[in-house]
Amino acid sequence: MLRKSVTSVLAGAVLTGAIALGGCAQPGTQANTQSGAQPAESASEAQNHEVLYQVSLLQSLTEGDFEGSVAVGELKKHGDTGIGTFDGLDGELVMLDGKVWQAAGDGSVNLMEDTATIPFGNVTFLDSDETLDVSGAASFEALLKQLDGRVAELGVNNFYAVRIDGTFDKMNVRSEHKQKKPYPTIVDALAADQTFFNLEKVEGSMVGVYCPPYASSMNSVGWHFHFVTADRKQGGHVLDCAVGKATATIDKTKEFDLALPGSQKFESTDFTVDRTADVKKAETNE
Repeated sequence: MLRKSVTSVLAGAVLTGAIALGGCAQPGTQANTQSGAQPAESASEAQNHEVLYQVSLLQSLTEGDFEGSVAVGELKKHGDTGIGTFDGLDGELVMLDGKVWQAAGDGSVNLMEDTATIPFGNVTFLDSDETLDVSGAASFEALLKQLDGRVAELGVNNFYAVRIDGTFDKMNVRSEHKQKKPYPTIVDALAADQTFFNLEKVEGSMVGVYCPPYASSMNSVGWHFHFVTADRKQGGHVLDCAVGKATATIDKTKEFDLALPGSQKFESTDFTVDRTADVKKAETNE
């Protein structure tokens, strides 16, 4: 069972973890059927869009806590755009337009059912706070430099979600095969079972999350990107890229919602140990 502990941050203030459920009558009441009544809100409209929802800790994932704790169907209640992985570290998760895709270790991309579970991920309802032309960024480093420039102006101590749509002269991604219990650490899993895909002249979407420096005990600081092609046939965790013509949609979020798993592995992990090096290796393959 999932033990849910919600932590929210709004400019340093603690928020409640209550979730609004729109479009449903409460028990013991009747829906308003009077003439002129406003239509019920959709699920995304009813939600607070200024929240980045996270499942578990990346630091827990590095220790081999690969057991899925949140179902895809539940994840969709908290966002329409995001990244993550699946039960057993079974490939890379890319969420776009409310659909959840798996970029698997064998190179395939699969639309996932609501019953699939994830051990780690970040999602939000993507709102366009602003757009940025990132055409011509010659490398992943150059792209991140552009995004970092905007974050510096907008505020480095906030969370951000970014979607980049366009063409890419090259896209170097990786994914990994599902692990078996007892699970290894993520570094050992990737050393044994990750696969690399070098794509050229492709159209698609990059989905990324930015976490501020103070989130270092919960996630990787800075950017983390996944990619899927427009035809939903290839994708993975981004290691490098060269942008052709593309636009970034930037969503600044001031709230953070954390759902902790109740697995035995999570309960027994010593989070006082510094896992910075393992997180970096998992993110960059360096």
